Amino acid sequence: MSKALLILANDAIRSRALSWVGSAPLGTRLEFREPQRSLSQNAKLWAMLTDIARQHEHFGQRYEPDAWKILFLTALGKELRLAPALDGKGVVALGTSSSKLSKSEMSDLLEFMTAWGAENGIVWSDPTLIQADAASTRRAAA
Repeated sequence: MSKALLILANDAIRSRALSWVGSAPLGTRLEFREPQRSLSQNAKLWAMLTDIARQHEHFGQRYEPDAWKILFLTALGKELRLAPALDGKGVVALGTSSSKLSKSEMSDLLEFMTAWGAENGIVWSDPTLIQADAASTRRAAA
């Protein structure tokens, strides 16, 4: 087996993982990660990015939701590097994809965006997304 991925969704999968660990050759690499961001978190992210892109200018410029995503990821300390474009005209941002964020990292991003939006007068097109997320965050913390 060169590569495998298990998501610990039930006890049967947990048992399979233990079996694989027990029979894995020395030198095998293991990696444990938090669960990836959810589809509902992703939907909320893009709704919020779209609202921000429609309503706000950044230093006199309007940006598409994709650009705002990079701005917010960078603001949260996600690695970003700039590389020359292949044609040599301009630069390209290289960095973390939001699809690689864990659920907790995505929660941090959405909370930061919510606070930033409040400070910058953003009117959310679907305020129930913001309220529902705040309620689920409070339930998870309790």
